[in-house]
Amino acid sequence: MCIIPVPGCDAVIIGEQKPLNEVLDLINAHSVRRLLVVGCDSCVSVCLAGGKDEVRELVLRLKEHSSDNANGWKVRGLTIKRQCERRFEDDIRNDIENSDLIVSMGCGVGAQMLSENFPGVNIVPAINTSNMGAPVRRGVFKERCMGCGDCTIHRTAGICALARCSKSLQNGPCGGSHDGKCEIGPETDCAWHQIYVALKERNELSRLTEPLPPKDWSKSRSGGSRTVRNKGE
Repeated sequence: MCIIPVPGCDAVIIGEQKPLNEVLDLINAHSVRRLLVVGCDSCVSVCLAGGKDEVRELVLRLKEHSSDNANGWKVRGLTIKRQCERRFEDDIRNDIENSDLIVSMGCGVGAQMLSENFPGVNIVPAINTSNMGAPVRRGVFKERCMGCGDCTIHRTAGICALARCSKSLQNGPCGGSHDGKCEIGPETDCAWHQIYVALKERNELSRLTEPLPPKDWSKSRSGGSRTVRNKGE
């Protein structure tokens, strides 16, 4: 298990890599040539899930897969100090905008922040995360990931409906929102409105007609206290 505080923001992150076959399925759902694997030098690096070494290994495995299957992928990898903060993401803006698809090896928060910062680029997660929130300003955080243990934000435009929808609806919208705000209160954003806007911008509204299957909650803490063992441990 890895529970690591992020310097300067006191966030706590737990994460482990998705199986390679699952990552390949996420990539193959898109028609792409230029892949960029983006890791994070903070929590997931210490967790041995998404740091420089892990990015390097995944890049090599994706290149091998591309070569064996004649995919023609051009795969590059890099890491940034903290994937959950825009100021570090902006440092790689050219790399991201010159890629067809981003494979995020950051936590669920980092992957969503990449998606928010670069709404025109598809982001697929290579890490399953077991929690947390994004820093809005010093001492203030907004929840972005509830740590379900089975990340599916590639289906909802990089937005976690479980964490950000007041009803944690996997399939929406519910019909109770108004002007982009949830029916529970005018200060609460409707996650499914945000998902709709993002999918419309990408010309992918048809995804809303593809219902997600019931969640496997055994991968979340609903199945009891979780222990994550990294490779070789």
